[in-house]
Amino acid sequence: MRIAWRPSVVSCLALATAAGVAGACSSAGNEARYGTASPRLVDGKQPIPRGGGSYKLGAPYQIDGRWYVPQADPYYDRTGLASFYAEDFHGRRTSNGEVFDMWALTAAHPTLPLPSLAYVSNLENGRTLLLRLNDRGPYVNDRVIDLSRASARYLGVEGPGLARVRVRYAGPAPLSGDDRREQRYLASQPWFQIRLARGPNDSR
Repeated sequence: MRIAWRPSVVSCLALATAAGVAGACSSAGNEARYGTASPRLVDGKQPIPRGGGSYKLGAPYQIDGRWYVPQADPYYDRTGLASFYAEDFHGRRTSNGEVFDMWALTAAHPTLPLPSLAYVSNLENGRTLLLRLNDRGPYVNDRVIDLSRASARYLGVEGPGLARVRVRYAGPAPLSGDDRREQRYLASQPWFQIRLARGPNDSR
């Protein structure tokens, strides 16, 4: 069972940082800039299927005048800004063919293999998650990763919208979408135990 919660009411805070290459675009302006949005396959009231994609690395590509070179880098360890994406992409295809679930422990990365796992640490509060990378992006300034809403909420990024993070490659992820490893890691974190004690709606 997934630990990530699904609140009954969600405000529209999706950031337009992922792009057509990442499987969806959030506005006509971004579509003109990055490509055509993929169709929504699952509406917000239906469960999102896990897995269903393929292993993908891909050739070098250019977004907004900047080149990105996908590569398998077992020593990947970078710091930079994290943002998050949510409603505008929920239920649409990710770059490797999965369906984006904003309540799953996932993220988008511009160059690491898909799907793979990465440890993402919020350098401002010390929280760390193990996340499944199954999409491409972000493509804005020095941002290094785009988090799902659930990932952003657990890491404390949802409120401010941006946070400085460290991203470390943790190996390939199963094509099945099995997220037990990510969930176990989340459940083992002391800060998560404190959140459980306070209640799921506590934003601290």
